[in-house]
Amino acid sequence: QVQLVESGGGLVQAGGSLRLSCAASGRNSNFYGMGWFRQAPGKEREFVASISWSGSTTSYADSVKGRFTISRDNAKNTVYLQMDSLRPEDTAIYYCKRGSCWGQGTQVTVSS
Repeated sequence: QVQLVESGGGLVQAGGSLRLSCAASGRNSNFYGMGWFRQAPGKEREFVASISWSGSTTSYADSVKGRFTISRDNAKNTVYLQMDSLRPEDTAIYYCKRGSCWGQGTQVTVSS
């Protein structure tokens, strides 16, 4: 069974940057696509970005295109989400996902 642990969240001013990490453990941790989702208070969880197991294919929600970058380091079993030009509307709990498994989430708060 895979375990996903997110880190890197925090409080940042609008226009700032954060890098989230998701460390995966378990069998065949590298041979799966991974994704980031987020959930703001009172809203449904939404897709943010995804990356194929090789890292060659990525996909982004329109709201983060050009500002967020997803990447992975298979040697470290870790997926990253580099978030630049952050906006207050990016405030949410960010979750890592692989298949049907979710991490516990990490809070990102962007102040105006």
